[in-house]
Amino acid sequence: MDTFITTVYLVVFSTATLILISLGLAIIFGLMKVINLAHGEFMMLGAYVCVLSVQAGVPLWFGIVLAGLGVGLFGLLVERLIIRHLYGRLVDTLLATWGLSLIMVGGVTTLFGASGMGLSTHMGSSTFVGVNVSNYNLVLIALSLLLLVGSWLLASYTKAGLLVRGTMQNGDMAAALGVNPTLVQMGTFAYGSMLAGMAGAILAPLTGVSPSMGLFFIAKSFITVIVGGPLPLIGSSTASSLFGFIDGIVAYRWSSVMGEAGVLLAAIVLLRILPVGITGKLRSGI
Repeated sequence: MDTFITTVYLVVFSTATLILISLGLAIIFGLMKVINLAHGEFMMLGAYVCVLSVQAGVPLWFGIVLAGLGVGLFGLLVERLIIRHLYGRLVDTLLATWGLSLIMVGGVTTLFGASGMGLSTHMGSSTFVGVNVSNYNLVLIALSLLLLVGSWLLASYTKAGLLVRGTMQNGDMAAALGVNPTLVQMGTFAYGSMLAGMAGAILAPLTGVSPSMGLFFIAKSFITVIVGGPLPLIGSSTASSLFGFIDGIVAYRWSSVMGEAGVLLAAIVLLRILPVGITGKLRSGI
């Protein structure tokens, strides 16, 4: 029984982590078709904002909110200065955001040094059916679900979500109907950046904070979004569930390294079978 509970917990935790790190990229890459190679660095920036806020006496939860707002504003600036000139030019956005990621890593290293910073939650742990579980990990699972459901409701049941989907599908038609595509693009990129910043802040107590921390997340997030297919939120959550199931079981049976290798192998097989992703044959939704 303990083995079963532990396996289920690891699967759920792995799934929640993948949702958390891929949600912002699902908006920026999956919806806007912008290859943001600085996604990991946006997470890193959010983690630093959170840590510095907590060190200044701010509660952790408020630090997570500040991280989201700070990185969202930073994303808005990046969109205005860089991304808006590169829409529809995938290779150019790839190179531009790669350069931005290098600048961000160099800048943070210069300001705070290359050594890592820690963040304690002081939340302790609980025991369920004989299995010891970190309380903060349970909070992470709840927050990832909250951000996913909130983003889906915003995209599917609000006027703002309708405007975003319509503009991304046909910007000229949206403009002809009186929508300002520039404002929609700005807001969407800022929202995706905010999600990335909050993800970095939420993960900071578990992973530690360092200038290079984004490298640990960028590959997993891109794999999850790409395998998810053209419907970013549905696809990313489905791919996260599948990869979380594989990673949780394999990591428990062998090791975390084998779990990551299993996820990569599964992604390769899935893209071979479904070259347009899991949601490639669906025609509507988000």
